Amino acid sequence: MGFANRFQNRVHIIPAKGVKKPFPIIFLNGGPGGSITDGDIRLRSQLAYDGFDIYLYDQIGSGQSERLKDLTEYTADRHRRDLEEIIKKVDADKVILIGQSWGAVLAVLFAAENQDKIKKIIFTCPGPIYPVRWELATIKAPDSLNLYDPLFTNAQGNEKANNLRTKAMAFCATVFGKKLASDKEADDFETYLDYKVNKSTVMDTTKIGKAEAGGGFYASVMTFNSLSKVQDPRPKIRNSTIPILVMKAKYDNQKWGFTNEYCELFTNPQLIIIPNAGHAISVEQPELYIKTIRDFLKE
Repeated sequence: MGFANRFQNRVHIIPAKGVKKPFPIIFLNGGPGGSITDGDIRLRSQLAYDGFDIYLYDQIGSGQSERLKDLTEYTADRHRRDLEEIIKKVDADKVILIGQSWGAVLAVLFAAENQDKIKKIIFTCPGPIYPVRWELATIKAPDSLNLYDPLFTNAQGNEKANNLRTKAMAFCATVFGKKLASDKEADDFETYLDYKVNKSTVMDTTKIGKAEAGGGFYASVMTFNSLSKVQDPRPKIRNSTIPILVMKAKYDNQKWGFTNEYCELFTNPQLIIIPNAGHAISVEQPELYIKTIRDFLKE
């Protein structure tokens, strides 16, 4: 099941089973420019048995969603407005957001303008809040958390995947707003890039599956480029009483200081460290991922 909103984001709907709860779940996947996979749908569909309607959607410029002619329209603010439009169509008093990586950043941007629409937020291996406070990258995690760096870094994946042409594609897009390559060529490269970068998202690299198409190259580079210009959401969410769960993997590729900022901004945070997993918790620890979310939603 699904629908397309006026911004042409393809939305996948998993209807609740049994007694329906009043607050639907909206899943915000990583990216920017990320798409929803069959695996994403299968795993999160388990939450439907707890009575939740679940919505997952391909972000604009990725998956089955529209590719835009004007590259300058791919912005973080556009993603926030898309989410607002989708939630309007869901027509619930409040929603529960699950934000993975970049999806957590998007959830914060949405919350800054729409706190009254949110029941709870689950942040899984969240990326840094923008504008980035780079001094947070130097903060060491408490020894008791036993956090470790993954075997591979995001930068290593980018270095192996990129070449002169792909760098020129990104340059022309971000500087001139022009497509040097077609959407198909650019997205084919994004599939290859994602596969290489995904080595940094797991503790055990044998857990990485085959490369899956769906990511949007132009949506990714242009949205990242726009993040340096976003209005700081911190003043609006500081001391927010929205209950939040922060799930961090022991081998997460995100710096501890960036994760901890989520706990400091909200007044009602829970932090759960997930063992034997990297940035993509749901890939290596799917059962614990679902159980931890279920436990939080029961409270």
